[in-house]
Amino acid sequence: MFAAILDRLSGRTSERQSQTAVPFPTRPIPFLLRFVRLRPGMHLGFLSLVISAAACAVAVQYGMKLLVDGMAGGPEARAEVWNALALFIGLIAAENILWRLSGWMGCRTIVAAGVDIRVHVFDHLSGHSQRFFGQHLTGALGSRLTGLAGAFGAVTSTLSWSIAPPITDFIGAMIIFSTVDWRMAVALAVVVAFLALGLILFAVRGRPLHRKFAEQGAYVNGELVDTVSNSWTVKIFSARPRERARLAAKFGVEAEAQRKSWMYVEKTRVLHDIFLTLMSGAMLIWAVNEWSRGAISPGDVVVVSALTFRILHGSRDLTLALAGLTEHFGFITDTLQVIGQPHEVADKRDAQVIADARGGIEFENVSFGYADGRRVFDNLSLKIPAGQRVGIVGPSGAGKSTLINLVQRFADANEGRILLDGQDISQITQDSLRSKIATVPQEVSLFHRPVMENIRYGRPDATDEEVMETARATYCDDFIRALPYGYDTMVGERGANLSGGQRQRLAIARAILKDAPVVILDEATSALDTESELAIQRAFTELVRGRTVLAVAHRLSTVASFDRIIVLAQGRIVEDGHPAELRQKHGVFDKMWRLQAEGLEVDDELITATAPADSAVPELSEQPDRERA
Repeated sequence: MFAAILDRLSGRTSERQSQTAVPFPTRPIPFLLRFVRLRPGMHLGFLSLVISAAACAVAVQYGMKLLVDGMAGGPEARAEVWNALALFIGLIAAENILWRLSGWMGCRTIVAAGVDIRVHVFDHLSGHSQRFFGQHLTGALGSRLTGLAGAFGAVTSTLSWSIAPPITDFIGAMIIFSTVDWRMAVALAVVVAFLALGLILFAVRGRPLHRKFAEQGAYVNGELVDTVSNSWTVKIFSARPRERARLAAKFGVEAEAQRKSWMYVEKTRVLHDIFLTLMSGAMLIWAVNEWSRGAISPGDVVVVSALTFRILHGSRDLTLALAGLTEHFGFITDTLQVIGQPHEVADKRDAQVIADARGGIEFENVSFGYADGRRVFDNLSLKIPAGQRVGIVGPSGAGKSTLINLVQRFADANEGRILLDGQDISQITQDSLRSKIATVPQEVSLFHRPVMENIRYGRPDATDEEVMETARATYCDDFIRALPYGYDTMVGERGANLSGGQRQRLAIARAILKDAPVVILDEATSALDTESELAIQRAFTELVRGRTVLAVAHRLSTVASFDRIIVLAQGRIVEDGHPAELRQKHGVFDKMWRLQAEGLEVDDELITATAPADSAVPELSEQPDRERA
C-alpha cells in the first residue's frame, strides 16, 4: 500500500504531459528540478526519511549524555539510568530503521528518475537533425546520455546522504549546545560557517578542472567507440599499432585531466583536516576546563566532544560532497550544452497531425542554403502529382539529396514552401509527415535485432505472415531462410552479418511493408547485382503502383521506366520530362545516358555546358501532370 501511495504521489500519470509541455532545460539546476517535480512524493519521502534518521543520530548523543549524568548520580539514580538507557536504545533502533527505509526509498527514487532522464533526453536527442549527428561522435553522445542519469543519481545521493545529514547534525548540535553553554554554540557556529564557506569557495575554483575532465572523458569514449566500430578498416590497413598509439595518447590527455581534478579534491581534504584537528582540540580543552570548574556535568563533556567530532567530520563530508557536486554539475553543464541545443528543425506549437495523404508534392519558390554559406536552391518550383514515379538524376552536388531531405523535413527551406497534398509541411508534425513517407537510403542501417523485427520496423503491427509475404515480394525470403536461424537470425550491429545487397533488400522490404503513399529511393539498388536489380525493379512496378515515388539514381537504367525524369545541376532543373521524350530531344539526359553506356562519368561541367542558358524549367507547377503507367 505504501508503494502504491508513492506511485500516485510520484506524478507518473502526468509524466508524458510534463515532458511535452515544458521545453528542454539547458541549465543544470532547472534540468535536475524538472525530474524532481516529475516524482515529488518520492523525492520528498526520501529526503524526509534521511533527515529523520540524522535527527535521531543527534538525539542518540543527547541520550548518551542523560545516561552518563544518571550514572554519575550514583545508585540512587537507578531509575534515571534505566530510563536514559531505554531512550538511548530506542533512538539507536529508530535511527537504524530510518536509515534502512531511506535506502529503500532512495533506490526506488533514483532508479525511477534515471529511467525518466534517459527516456526524456533520448527523446530530445533523437529530435536533432542529421547534421547534428554528423558533427558528434555516436559513442560520445551515448555516454553523455547514460552519464546524465548517473550524474542525477549522484547529485541526489550526495544531497540526501552527504549534505542533508551534516546540516541536520549542525542544527541539532546548536540546540543541544545552547543547553550546555551558549558560548560554545556560537563559537562552533562561527567556526563551521567560516570553514564551510572557505572550503566551498576553494572547491568552486576547481570547477574548470572537473569540467575539463568531463569533456575529455566524453570525447575519449566517443573516439574509442568510433575506432571499435571501424575495426574492419583498422585490420585491412594493418593499423592496430597506429590506433593503439593514437588512443594511448588520447587516454594520456584524459588521465592528466583526471589527475588534476582528483588532486584538487585532495587539497580540499588536506585543508579541512588541518581545521578539524585545531577546532576539535580547542573544543575538548574548553569542555574539560568548564567541567573542572564545575560549570558543566560529565554528560555535557561527553555530548560536547561527541557532537564536536560529528559536526566537524560532517563538515568535511559536506565540503567534499560540495566538491563532488561541482564535478557532477560540470559534467551536466557540458552535456546539456551539447545535447540540449535547440533543434534545428522543430515542430511548431500549433503543428497539425496529417491524417491521410495521397502523395502530391509541390515546391513553391523554395530557396535553401546550409549554415556554412553553401547555396543549393534559389526559387525552385516543382510539382509532382500524386501517384507519379519521378527519377531525380544529375552529378554529385547537384542538390538531389538535399531535395529529398527537404521533402522529409530533415531541414527547413529558407524561403518558399513545400506542400504535401496542398498542406505546408512546416505546419505538420515531423512524425506524422514521415509516417506518410517510406525511404530506402543508399547506406542501409539495420538494428542488431532479428531479421523479422528489422522488416517489421516499417509497420510494428504487421503480422509474421505479412512480413514474410513482403519478404517474398522483394526477393528476400530465399536468402533469409538460408540464414542460420531464418527470420530469427540476428543481423549484427548495423547489419554487419549480412552482405550489402542483403541489407539493401531488407531495407526495401521494410519500406514496402510501411505502405506509405510516398516512397523515396536514394540509390536503393546500388548494392545489388544486375540480376537482383532487375528482379527488384519488376517487383517495384507492382509494389509501388498508385504511390508517389522519388528515386535518386546515378545508374540511369534504374529510372528508365519511370513516368518522369528531373535532371538537376547546380541546384537548377535543367530538364524535365518522360525518359523517352528526353532521349529524343538529344539534350542533357540523352548525353548522360550515352556517356554512362560508354562507362564514362557524368560531371557538372558537362551538364552545364550542354544545358542552354535558360534551362531552368519555368512554371513547373503549371505543367500538365504526367501519369503514364
